[in-house]
Amino acid sequence: MTDFPDQSINSSWSVYAAPLITILQIAEQLGLNHNSLLVEVGLDAKELSIPDRRFPVMIYYRLYEAVAKESNDPDIALSVGRINYLKGLNFQLYMSTVCKSFRDYLNLMPSTLKLRGDLGEIRAHREGELVELCWEPLLLGTQRKRFLTDEMLSVSVMIINSICIMPVKVVKVHFTYPKPKNLVNLEILFGTNLSFDQPKSSIFFHRDCLDFPMLQQDYQGAPDHSHPFQAFFEDEDPSDELLFSLKQSIAQYLPEGDVTIDKLASKLNVSRRTLQRRLSERNTSFLNVLQEVRSQVALRYLADDRLAITEIAFLLGYADQGSFSSAFKGWHGVSPRDYRRK
Repeated sequence: MTDFPDQSINSSWSVYAAPLITILQIAEQLGLNHNSLLVEVGLDAKELSIPDRRFPVMIYYRLYEAVAKESNDPDIALSVGRINYLKGLNFQLYMSTVCKSFRDYLNLMPSTLKLRGDLGEIRAHREGELVELCWEPLLLGTQRKRFLTDEMLSVSVMIINSICIMPVKVVKVHFTYPKPKNLVNLEILFGTNLSFDQPKSSIFFHRDCLDFPMLQQDYQGAPDHSHPFQAFFEDEDPSDELLFSLKQSIAQYLPEGDVTIDKLASKLNVSRRTLQRRLSERNTSFLNVLQEVRSQVALRYLADDRLAITEIAFLLGYADQGSFSSAFKGWHGVSPRDYRRK
């Protein structure tokens, strides 16, 4: 069915259940037989019900192509992209609490794709007065496949048009695949400045947009009456300015995954040695404060069941859900999933 061989895919590449479920949801809306698609690509419906279950990435590609073939709908990935965007809205709201500007968000955007699996990356490049967001698939055989390009670019456009106070206008879009006969749906989403058969799939916007402030949420409380969209440590005594600022900064940098004492010392305008000394005077260390912040913020996130545990793991800077679950059990004696069930 596919024109790229299985052996061209790294055997360790995988995807979470969520991307597969979304494709199946679109297939059902198009009137396709859910069970026959599962059989065709070798999927077990029971396994799809396990949120942290990962599947070989080849199943993802096979399912996409099977649905595209059966539906005869060349725009199917635009629908998949819309569903993925809507499903991730709550996650994007939390992201806005840790980013001050669109520039900050773009620094994290490539990492957010890890929530889907081993599919590729989106990288930002400067092109004169424009910024290019380029989709780079891991599997080179998909470069000219329309389904993956449309999904990733459509999600990106919808996100950047919703997270800033001012709209981020996309000025042009490049696609690696050949020009389709019908451009109506592509033009509705991306505008009319579209180019095809390009070496890379990219969206472009003006460089000035990098300084656009992020939309700050004014929610009054989470399901547990805490305030997830406000300062995480607002209830603590701010008289210890160093410790208070350090915790706030750690919470902001957690999604980047690489939270180091050097980075935080620079953020606080002190030297590494000075920060270490001041923490020692408080009978603590940077690693202790880091784990304390992660533990405390994890409880806030888990109180909002609209956030998936894989999303929480990302927001806390963990490479995968398993690492987060192990750490959380060490802090609180139970897994994140069991904690939610209490």
